[in-house]
Amino acid sequence: MEKYELITVLGPTACGKTSFAAALAKCLDTEIISADSRQVYRRMDIGTGKDLGDYTINEVRIPYHLIDICEPGTKYNVFEYQHDFFNVFCRLRDEGKIPVLCGGTGMYIEAVLKGYKLPDVPPNQELRNRLSGKSLLELEKILASYKVLHNRTDVDSAQRAIRAIEIEEYRRKRVLTGISEFEAVNSLIIGIGVKREMRREKISQRLRSRLEEGMVDEVHALLDSGIHPDNLVYYGLEYKYLTLYITGKLTYEEMVEQLEIAIHQFAKRQMTWFRGMERRGFTIHWIDTSVPTEEKIRKTMELME
Repeated sequence: MEKYELITVLGPTACGKTSFAAALAKCLDTEIISADSRQVYRRMDIGTGKDLGDYTINEVRIPYHLIDICEPGTKYNVFEYQHDFFNVFCRLRDEGKIPVLCGGTGMYIEAVLKGYKLPDVPPNQELRNRLSGKSLLELEKILASYKVLHNRTDVDSAQRAIRAIEIEEYRRKRVLTGISEFEAVNSLIIGIGVKREMRREKISQRLRSRLEEGMVDEVHALLDSGIHPDNLVYYGLEYKYLTLYITGKLTYEEMVEQLEIAIHQFAKRQMTWFRGMERRGFTIHWIDTSVPTEEKIRKTMELME
């Protein structure tokens, strides 16, 4: 059997995948490539859950990539991610390392593991104007009508839904032919599983911690730096609801309640995506989050061999 070129660590939000991936990378003397669609943005630290302290183990800093590579306000996408991933992956592979891909953005993970051929989709202003008055629910129904692959886990704002529809319309009008410029990657995939009730408890606890750590101040600072509120709402979840609170559209209590519900729904959508990956032929080896890190590493090494 062909040797694994990559180890992928995936799982829903708050499952503990980053700390495990860092410990695994230290054990293998390798580096981590992030697969998170929002951690690419600088100064968006608490809300995206970068937890950069997790990358230091016993005073050893584990190198990581594709975190803090974009300015807030820009709209990074899977097409750009695919190119950035392979730039890092190929360099590490040439150095004889087996990188650890870690994250919860299923579309990013699937796009690089399968080497999907993706178009660089330009803005379609006419389509945007046509969709601008529709609600998020209406936009989700339109998006659900497409049969091709699209990551719906991150679509929790009208802007993101419109962009997703824009991509699908572009694909619909063009038959994508030829071989992808990227080859599929042979990866061992480890899923960090967490029971539903424990996941809910971890999400609620982590939200409280992030608010105490200064997540509101983080969003205030982004707005004060000149980023338009609509651009922060586009990023969804924490940035959407905290922006709505800061701009007076929600009370603090409403923000916390609605954000907590949204994060729970997001985690559920993540798991739906991962189960879909399994149906599409990926083998995910699930390890419960409660298993000690040393045992997780031992099981991973056994699977590697």
